[in-house]
Amino acid sequence: MSIGHGLKGWMRIAGWTVFGPLFCVLVALSYNIMTFAPFPTEIRVRAAFAAVVVPLGLATPFFFYFSLKLRELASANRQLSLLAATDGLTNCLNRTAFTALVEARLEALVPQGDHVHGALLIIDADNFKQINDRFGHHNGDIALTLIARAVRSSVRAGDNVGRLGGEEFGVFLPIVDRYGAEIVAERLRRAVEKLAFVADGHHHQLSVSVGGVVFDRRTGFEDLFKMADEQLYAAKDEGRNTVRLIGCATSGAGFAILDA
Repeated sequence: MSIGHGLKGWMRIAGWTVFGPLFCVLVALSYNIMTFAPFPTEIRVRAAFAAVVVPLGLATPFFFYFSLKLRELASANRQLSLLAATDGLTNCLNRTAFTALVEARLEALVPQGDHVHGALLIIDADNFKQINDRFGHHNGDIALTLIARAVRSSVRAGDNVGRLGGEEFGVFLPIVDRYGAEIVAERLRRAVEKLAFVADGHHHQLSVSVGGVVFDRRTGFEDLFKMADEQLYAAKDEGRNTVRLIGCATSGAGFAILDA
């Protein structure tokens, strides 16, 4: 839990603990004042005193316990949401969460001038079946974890990384042009290439192929994914361990490829 979330949680507990009992005191005091108005002053004072002391004594621990349990429930819900959205092996977003997040971010992108810039990268580990066949799936999982860590460390703050399935990852780059997307793609490709992966005493070279599409108009995730995936296959055909990006614009008739 972040410091911000923790501080807000304790401030909420303090608010419930203070204002909850005060509200109870206000209600009890108002009721006793009206009820005991015809009685002598001594009785009215005792009634007012009881209206303050009893709610404070009973309500304060109740509201503290109640707010504490609410905080625990909110924390548990956040953890469950995180688990539901996260791939357990790589700690990246899972495919469902990544897709939903990218679609939401595409809708929320603020135009820069007349354009909405961004890019989608699809990353696939090269020859990954050989790792599983030669070293076993346990070592394959270790390799995937290393690759995911390298990808996450190579993107910018605010970018999103998801595991799309198997050894395939997706990266969404909001507010980026072709040049910026190429820098990120090359940086993560080199980061994976430099990984030291040793299994059963043998060093194995890891690498990834990257396909991507850079857009400058509002569009949807499925269209971007299809074009980025096509570029990924092209990168594989070119010998792997390479980056292939295209720039495109969208129109009423669909996509127009600007360059490859």
